[in-house]
Amino acid sequence: MPRFAILEHTGAPDDPSGRHFDLLIEAGEACRTWRLATLPEPGGPPVAASELPPHRLAWLDHEAGEVSGGRGFARRVDAGTWRSATGDAVDVASSSHLVLHCAGEVLAGRLEISRDGCGDWRVALAGDARHARQ
Repeated sequence: MPRFAILEHTGAPDDPSGRHFDLLIEAGEACRTWRLATLPEPGGPPVAASELPPHRLAWLDHEAGEVSGGRGFARRVDAGTWRSATGDAVDVASSSHLVLHCAGEVLAGRLEISRDGCGDWRVALAGDARHARQ
Protein backbone atom coordinates (compact mmCIF):
# COMPACT_ATOMS: atom_id res chain seq x y z
CA MET A 1 0.00 0.00 0.00
CA PRO A 2 1.20 3.54 -0.64
CA ARG A 3 2.39 5.51 2.36
CA PHE A 4 2.01 8.97 3.87
CA ALA A 5 3.91 10.94 6.51
CA ILE A 6 3.43 14.13 8.46
CA LEU A 7 6.61 15.98 9.42
CA GLU A 8 6.82 18.88 11.84
CA HIS A 9 9.29 21.33 10.28
CA THR A 10 10.85 24.03 12.44
CA GLY A 11 13.41 26.71 11.66
CA ALA A 12 12.79 26.89 7.92
CA PRO A 13 14.15 30.24 6.72
CA ASP A 14 11.13 30.81 4.43
CA ASP A 15 8.61 30.23 7.24
CA PRO A 16 7.92 33.39 9.28
CA SER A 17 5.92 31.44 11.88
CA GLY A 18 8.91 29.20 12.60
CA ARG A 19 6.85 25.98 12.53
CA HIS A 20 4.67 24.16 10.01
CA PHE A 21 3.74 20.62 9.01
CA ASP A 22 4.60 18.87 5.77
CA LEU A 23 2.05 16.33 4.52
CA LEU A 24 3.70 13.83 2.18
CA ILE A 25 1.67 11.39 0.07
CA GLU A 26 3.51 8.66 -1.82
CA ALA A 27 2.88 9.09 -5.55
CA GLY A 28 5.00 6.73 -7.61
CA GLU A 29 8.69 7.59 -7.43
CA ALA A 30 8.25 10.71 -5.28
CA CYS A 31 5.99 12.23 -2.63
CA ARG A 32 3.42 14.84 -3.41
CA THR A 33 3.83 17.35 -0.60
CA TRP A 34 1.85 20.18 1.01
CA ARG A 35 2.81 22.67 3.73
CA LEU A 36 0.19 23.15 6.46
CA ALA A 37 0.32 25.81 9.18
CA THR A 38 -1.68 23.50 11.47
CA LEU A 39 -3.04 19.98 11.37
CA PRO A 40 -6.72 19.71 10.47
CA GLU A 41 -9.10 18.71 13.26
CA PRO A 42 -11.63 15.93 12.70
CA GLY A 43 -14.86 17.55 11.54
CA GLY A 44 -13.26 20.99 11.75
CA PRO A 45 -12.84 23.52 8.99
CA PRO A 46 -10.36 22.80 6.20
CA VAL A 47 -6.87 24.20 6.76
CA ALA A 48 -5.02 26.16 4.12
CA ALA A 49 -2.18 24.35 2.39
CA SER A 50 0.55 25.19 -0.09
CA GLU A 51 1.77 22.57 -2.51
CA LEU A 52 5.53 22.13 -2.43
CA PRO A 53 7.81 20.53 -5.01
CA PRO A 54 7.86 16.72 -4.91
CA HIS A 55 9.94 15.25 -2.07
CA ARG A 56 12.09 12.13 -2.13
CA LEU A 57 10.52 8.89 -0.88
CA ALA A 58 13.21 8.77 1.82
CA TRP A 59 11.24 11.44 3.74
CA LEU A 60 8.55 8.82 4.42
CA ASP A 61 11.06 6.99 6.63
CA HIS A 62 12.60 10.11 8.20
CA GLU A 63 12.44 10.07 12.01
CA ALA A 64 14.12 13.36 12.97
CA GLY A 65 17.08 15.47 11.93
CA GLU A 66 18.45 18.55 10.27
CA VAL A 67 17.20 19.45 6.81
CA SER A 68 20.09 19.97 4.36
CA GLY A 69 21.16 23.46 3.32
CA GLY A 70 20.40 25.02 6.70
CA ARG A 71 16.64 24.68 6.13
CA GLY A 72 15.73 23.79 9.71
CA PHE A 73 14.81 20.59 11.52
CA ALA A 74 12.14 18.00 10.67
CA ARG A 75 10.65 15.30 12.87
CA ARG A 76 8.04 12.74 12.01
CA VAL A 77 4.68 13.24 13.73
CA ASP A 78 2.94 10.36 11.98
CA ALA A 79 3.30 7.84 9.19
CA GLY A 80 1.11 5.15 7.76
CA THR A 81 -0.58 3.93 4.62
CA TRP A 82 -3.37 5.33 2.48
CA ARG A 83 -5.91 4.07 -0.02
CA SER A 84 -8.61 5.72 -2.09
CA ALA A 85 -11.55 6.47 0.20
CA THR A 86 -13.96 6.28 -2.75
CA GLY A 87 -12.74 2.93 -4.06
CA ASP A 88 -11.85 4.53 -7.39
CA ALA A 89 -8.40 4.64 -8.91
CA VAL A 90 -6.72 7.88 -7.90
CA ASP A 91 -4.11 9.83 -9.85
CA VAL A 92 -2.19 11.16 -6.85
CA ALA A 93 0.55 12.74 -8.95
CA SER A 94 -1.70 15.29 -10.65
CA SER A 95 -5.21 15.28 -9.19
CA SER A 96 -6.62 18.52 -7.80
CA HIS A 97 -9.04 16.60 -5.54
CA LEU A 98 -7.87 13.66 -3.45
CA VAL A 99 -10.06 11.71 -1.04
CA LEU A 100 -7.92 9.27 0.89
CA HIS A 101 -8.42 6.91 3.79
CA CYS A 102 -5.30 7.21 5.96
CA ALA A 103 -4.23 4.57 8.46
CA GLY A 104 -1.68 6.05 10.82
CA GLU A 105 -1.25 6.28 14.57
CA VAL A 106 -2.07 9.99 14.71
CA LEU A 107 -4.07 10.44 11.52
CA ALA A 108 -6.71 7.82 10.80
CA GLY A 109 -9.76 8.17 8.58
CA ARG A 110 -10.96 10.15 5.59
CA LEU A 111 -8.62 12.93 4.46
CA GLU A 112 -9.62 15.30 1.69
CA ILE A 113 -7.04 17.41 -0.16
CA SER A 114 -8.56 19.75 -2.71
CA ARG A 115 -7.87 22.80 -4.80
CA ASP A 116 -10.61 25.39 -5.15
CA GLY A 117 -11.48 27.48 -8.19
CA CYS A 118 -8.97 30.15 -7.14
CA GLY A 119 -6.13 27.63 -7.04
CA ASP A 120 -5.88 27.55 -3.23
CA TRP A 121 -5.36 24.18 -1.52
CA ARG A 122 -7.33 22.97 1.51
CA VAL A 123 -6.92 19.87 3.67
CA ALA A 124 -9.79 18.52 5.78
CA LEU A 125 -10.45 15.55 8.04
CA ALA A 126 -13.89 13.96 8.12
CA GLY A 127 -15.76 14.11 11.40
CA ASP A 128 -15.32 10.38 11.94
CA ALA A 129 -11.55 10.59 11.47
CA ARG A 130 -9.28 10.84 14.45
CA HIS A 131 -5.94 12.31 15.32
CA ALA A 132 -4.27 12.92 18.62
CA ARG A 133 -2.41 16.21 19.06
CA GLN A 134 1.35 15.89 19.18
